Amino acid sequence: MTIKREREYERRRYEKWQQRQAAARARKVRQRWIAGSVVAALVLVVSVASLVLLNKDDSSTPDASPTPQASTPAAAPAANSAAVPDPSLAQGRSWTGDISLTQGDLGVKLDGAAAPQAVANFVTLADKGFFDKTKCHRLTTSGIYVLQCGSPDGTGSGGPGYTWGPIENAPSDGTYPAGTIAMARVPDDGSSMGSQFFIVYKDSPIPADSAGGYTVFGQVTSGLPVVQAIADAGIKEGTESPVSDVIIEGVNIK
Repeated sequence: MTIKREREYERRRYEKWQQRQAAARARKVRQRWIAGSVVAALVLVVSVASLVLLNKDDSSTPDASPTPQASTPAAAPAANSAAVPDPSLAQGRSWTGDISLTQGDLGVKLDGAAAPQAVANFVTLADKGFFDKTKCHRLTTSGIYVLQCGSPDGTGSGGPGYTWGPIENAPSDGTYPAGTIAMARVPDDGSSMGSQFFIVYKDSPIPADSAGGYTVFGQVTSGLPVVQAIADAGIKEGTESPVSDVIIEGVNIK
């Protein structure tokens, strides 16, 4: 090989080496740009997620659906934006009436002397039609035996626009006999009662938490087999919802 050809060969090798180096630098630049874009996108997603979480935390009616604690008649807290009914409305007397479900009617008796705030609350909401066409969202069939109702959206979230307390007329032994009507609340918060209530269809021991027990304000006087039949039908797989929708058609209290 002549000297001229050797020089030409070396020149071409050098040019190809430069091309490979330029291509490698270009790849690195592209990789850095892509990595930066991914990081920026992640930052944006995290920022948006943070805003969503802050908005949810700031909400006065968080979703309790809440996933309520197991074997606990839990209710999501509601905003205190409306006036709590005056307990004097219960007049320290008994009230009677009925709760009409799609599956049948329940005769009820409310004890305004033992739980004046709860009875005043329930009667006031019933008179306004608050419970009409709402769905009983929770049925427990093990440990405790209750049908829970009174959530305005049928999911266990929200309430009447206020909460109240303290707990009234909770059984000292933690036993809730079949037919008991009591207020649901947020665990460990005795001032979180609103509109959600539960009907006990079989004797149930419900241990008190740090706030105490649950406000008992009434009894089912007739129709308890209706609730038992709802329980016997079971719940939807993977949920605590009755297998068939249980709708409150109306509540009439006098």
